[in-house]
Amino acid sequence: MGADIIRTGRVVLHVADLERSRKFYVDALGFIETETRGGELYLRGLEEHNHHSILLKQSAAPRVEVISYKVMSDGDLDRLEELFTSKGMKTSWMEKGSQHAIGRTLRTQDVSGMPVEFYAEMDGAERMLQRYDLYKGARVQRIDHFNCMVRDVEKAYEFYTEELGFKCSEYTAAEDERIWAAWLHRKPSVHDVAFMNGKGPRLHHTGFWLSDQLSLIHACDVLASMGYTGNIERGPGRHGLSNAFFLYLRDPDGHRIELYNGDYLTSDPDFKPVRWDINDPRRQTFWGHAAPDSWFDEASEVTDLFAGEDTESEKVMAVGEPKLKQRKPTFVI
Repeated sequence: MGADIIRTGRVVLHVADLERSRKFYVDALGFIETETRGGELYLRGLEEHNHHSILLKQSAAPRVEVISYKVMSDGDLDRLEELFTSKGMKTSWMEKGSQHAIGRTLRTQDVSGMPVEFYAEMDGAERMLQRYDLYKGARVQRIDHFNCMVRDVEKAYEFYTEELGFKCSEYTAAEDERIWAAWLHRKPSVHDVAFMNGKGPRLHHTGFWLSDQLSLIHACDVLASMGYTGNIERGPGRHGLSNAFFLYLRDPDGHRIELYNGDYLTSDPDFKPVRWDINDPRRQTFWGHAAPDSWFDEASEVTDLFAGEDTESEKVMAVGEPKLKQRKPTFVI
């Protein structure tokens, strides 16, 4: 029996200035601050009953430490370790108590080199869903998905569907039927993770679910009123892929956040993936307007969990590629 992965869990981001990040995530976007301790800021959405879905760590160099998935039980972690080890992938354990608010955690680098972790337990927190007096900014409800930029989408697609039990909801294909992007899920929505071709491994964005489309519009007004117009990268708009309403933002360190609402149910066993032709302009933005170059060219660099060790994952990350150019909007300092 394979491991039972439930859903997207959390993201750990390194940022240069924790107070600057708090102003953006808490004051502007409306995340709930669970706590701050020792250069770490723990955030969650209004709906979330777990301790956090974003961990921001103050660091000299902004990057992604790890993206996470929640599993059903502690035994699933052992099954995942056995799987990754059998594929020649390096793993490491973060034992319970070594990280704040989260239980035993398995870390690895997937076939694309993305730093990934799996956990079963996290401390609880008060759910703020009906604390309407605390709703502000984008009124963020919960974490929804990751989008990863990788060099070989088909390789990632095969591993996640054949080995980890993810299902495909939608994909983009060329005339030769090569998969150029894929949306994969464990929970019954469009995706927990998407893979897109590009300079990788990189984290393109983390998506957060909002309760309604008006919350995205309200977020734009709040961001503009607080001086964050330069942080609005793309949207609002509607994707053809996923049918979702979207808004893409860059946080003060350049990490990309998607505010997201309006996809659909994928739980039926006879659900068939939706194919989009790579030349169909509606797949990216159903209304037709083009994305900026930065959306295709830039993504957050990720940590090599096993730097200095001769592992397959390290070799994937060590392939020579030019460093992504830095985007230069007018970020609020």
